[in-house]
Amino acid sequence: MPAITPCLWFDDQGQEAAEFYVTVFENSRITDITYYGDGGPGPVGAVLTVAFELDGQPFLALNGGPEHYDFTEAVSFQVHCPTQADVDRYWDELGDGGQPGPCGWLKDRFGLSWQIVPDELPTLLADPDPARAARAVRAMLSMNKIDIDAVRQAADG
Repeated sequence: MPAITPCLWFDDQGQEAAEFYVTVFENSRITDITYYGDGGPGPVGAVLTVAFELDGQPFLALNGGPEHYDFTEAVSFQVHCPTQADVDRYWDELGDGGQPGPCGWLKDRFGLSWQIVPDELPTLLADPDPARAARAVRAMLSMNKIDIDAVRQAADG
């Protein structure tokens, strides 16, 4: 299978966004920056693209200009968190200057949607006991940031 790299369209904040994201995730780095030359829609010397990796996953930030392309929740990135401390950290860091949403979703300050998901959550939501699963779902639906202990307690009744 060929490599797949998400490309994120920004007006002109691609480098700022990439620099922010690589501070949030361990083992992350900016790998390349390209600049507009003659004949491009951006000013000569302005940043065109920023290639970066988030824990080994490649991304590309494109400063494509104000074409009125906005991020929506139709595309989001899930952050799988083994602990509540991880949930808390990613929620706080990615949400700084952004907007919380329901059920572990948030928009960062650039408008990109993230799902901050405790690893245990899918198991609780798909519990073989339908009543237990329903209680977990109801608890999750009442939250912005997921509190996995509260979801577990709700599931247990």
